[in-house]
Amino acid sequence: MSYEIKKAAVLGAGVMGATIAAHLTNAGVECLLLDIIPFELTDEDKKKGLTEESPEWRNRFAANGLNAALKSKPASFYSKQNAPMITIGNFDDNLDWLANVDWIIEVVIENLKIKQDLFARVEKIVGPNCIVTTNTSGIPIKDISANFGTSLKERFLGTHFFNPPRYMKLLEIIPGEETNKDVIEYMTRFCEDVLGKGVVICKDVPNFIANRIGVFDISNAIHLMVDKGLTVPELDAIIGKSVGRPGSSIFGTLDLVGLDTGYHVMNNLYDAVPDDEMRSYFEPSDFFKQMIEKKWLGNKTKQGFYKRTKDEKGKRIKLTLDYKTMEYVPFGKPKFASVSDAGKKEGGFEVKIAALFNGEDIAAEVVREYLCRNFIYAANRIPEISDTIVGIDNAMKWGFNHRLGPFETWDAIGVKESVDAMKKLKLKVPKKITDMLKAECESFYLKKDDGKYYYDFETKGYVKLDENPKIILLPSLKERQKVIKSNLGASLLDIGDGIACLEFHTKMNAVDGDVISMINDSCDIVEKDFLGLVVANHGTNFSVGANIFQVLVAIQRGDWDLLDNLVHDFQYANMRMKYCAKPVVTAPAGMALGGGCEMAMHGVKCQPCGETYMGLVEVGVGVIPAGGGTKELMVRVTEGIPDGAVENGLNMQTYYQKVFENIGMAKVATSAMEAMELGYIRKTDGISLNRDQQIWDAKEVALGLSRFYRKPKQAMIPVMGENFKGMAESILYNMRHGNFVSDYDVHVAMKLAGIISGGDCAEGTYVTEDLILDLEREAFLSLAGESMSQDRIMHMLTTGKPLRN
Repeated sequence: MSYEIKKAAVLGAGVMGATIAAHLTNAGVECLLLDIIPFELTDEDKKKGLTEESPEWRNRFAANGLNAALKSKPASFYSKQNAPMITIGNFDDNLDWLANVDWIIEVVIENLKIKQDLFARVEKIVGPNCIVTTNTSGIPIKDISANFGTSLKERFLGTHFFNPPRYMKLLEIIPGEETNKDVIEYMTRFCEDVLGKGVVICKDVPNFIANRIGVFDISNAIHLMVDKGLTVPELDAIIGKSVGRPGSSIFGTLDLVGLDTGYHVMNNLYDAVPDDEMRSYFEPSDFFKQMIEKKWLGNKTKQGFYKRTKDEKGKRIKLTLDYKTMEYVPFGKPKFASVSDAGKKEGGFEVKIAALFNGEDIAAEVVREYLCRNFIYAANRIPEISDTIVGIDNAMKWGFNHRLGPFETWDAIGVKESVDAMKKLKLKVPKKITDMLKAECESFYLKKDDGKYYYDFETKGYVKLDENPKIILLPSLKERQKVIKSNLGASLLDIGDGIACLEFHTKMNAVDGDVISMINDSCDIVEKDFLGLVVANHGTNFSVGANIFQVLVAIQRGDWDLLDNLVHDFQYANMRMKYCAKPVVTAPAGMALGGGCEMAMHGVKCQPCGETYMGLVEVGVGVIPAGGGTKELMVRVTEGIPDGAVENGLNMQTYYQKVFENIGMAKVATSAMEAMELGYIRKTDGISLNRDQQIWDAKEVALGLSRFYRKPKQAMIPVMGENFKGMAESILYNMRHGNFVSDYDVHVAMKLAGIISGGDCAEGTYVTEDLILDLEREAFLSLAGESMSQDRIMHMLTTGKPLRN
């Protein structure tokens, strides 16, 4: 049987339900959002004239959920323009709508009877090809589906999203005993390819994989804090980034998630796993219970393990909970020699965490015991919760944002070395681990010529990891000698099928001379030997823009020729990509700011990741975009103007006002879809929700273009000339007199207006891209020579933040 999801329904419009619906629209899936009707009319309802028949009243819970998703921070929607893709309703009036959907996701309260009663109604309505899932985080799938007929059981499974659904990569799929394999395979593929998730197949056991291991991880840390007499900030300083945890560490994370949520999961797990050897760790501590009673639930109540407040002088301060006295107290930033020493070690994260594990102070002591207990617990959960170490590792990386999974961390420290530490701590080493070492298998993962292998406890040997052909890993290609050309700033790699990939590898992928040189070399090589070029990397950020330090050094030396050449070379490296004889597809992800945005805009096509934060932000350091960004926005806003319209007196003010605002206000898109609305990405470009598959997606776009590709002709840009400068001057005059901007902001903005105007010419004049590039460069150099801009550049360099007036 074939399945295709074009329309979905979410049952339950609470925080999770509404934000799951929002993310479905991010993936282009229309959605119903249904919930119960309110219990009774309020006095306010009656004053409004509402009755129990009023849709506004009957759909209130679904409407409230949708409104909350629209206002959520961080944003649940890629764009608020997606909201109309969601249709709200209620279970009493609109359940029959489910007959026309392809996927139903139940996200109601965690109560078995309520879920079973709702599904009994749903089963009578759904079509024979509709896939039905539950987002339960703890109730067994077999219990929820106990009363289903055979047909629905075959199409039923768990799909456990992590909060917030847009941003958290993990999605746990929990098949039932009778779930059809075709359904499991289809949902895995759909959730990976369309929703952008990292899927882990789980067993139908309490809290599945991530919450089972993750809650133990947190409980283990809390027990160690109490046992060692540490404070909350001390534990967070130890169990943080140094061991691959998020920057919020243990207690910052609990405050973020909500202590009530953590408390519920701990209690649920304690009740559900009577035979777990570490069950006692899941029982919340006395101080945790007191915090729940006092409603100190974390960020949502403005106090949890940390509290932000003001002192008697009105200065903002951060306090921490003294769990012994249950009072909030001030604290300094704890420092530990082993943590700082490990951070200074040469090498990658694996080297640093091994150094910390082997340290000698209290922090190292805590890390050793914490990790050893985590390792043992994870090993003992196989095959109970997962048949493989891979499932557990991926679940912890994708669901809890751990840098490495427990078995990957174990490898970093050394299996033999950690077992020695376990014995010194008098911890019971799992027999499967001693058997593994006896068989001379000394790591959980191995790299061989034909791929990566993992240790399998059942077969007591190594098994090859399945490779996803849609995941292109540039480091792996480098190991296989696929580098075509490289310098310190960038590399060109052969990614197969006649497509090359240009990868940046400067710090934060900032643009410098090496990157510019490699752009030109890559276009030369691709035109001769390849079908197309993809510009992409695996960095957290595509590129944060120009190397500010390099720019500042040139300014301080007064080497204006050097700076002029640098800007010119960057402009024409971007133009080289745009007018390459073979298609160039850019693939930004993370931050693509300033020069990074400009590079992304100069491909013939752009294949952004959904989570792309893009903008021309140069005014923040007192200059304007000079890598072709202003020019390219001008091209884009005018390229749809009908032939003859300019000559017939078309008013172009509304076109260019958008360019002026985007750059003058340094607008940054917070998603690829917002970048389309701002004009940084064309609306005809695709979006990759799965970052792991983005390079493959971009490669497919390049291959498609290559079949009938013709190099585009250089654009002629209609401009407003002096009329635009006059308009800008009028707007800025009002803003300055309203104290919305400073004198220097006005000065910078008028330089920008001079570029957008096209120079000294009449309205309706057509100018070349080269002319706009000259104006960009001239304005940039003029502003860079002024002390105010230099102060802003220095401030950005030293603080990482733009200087505010």
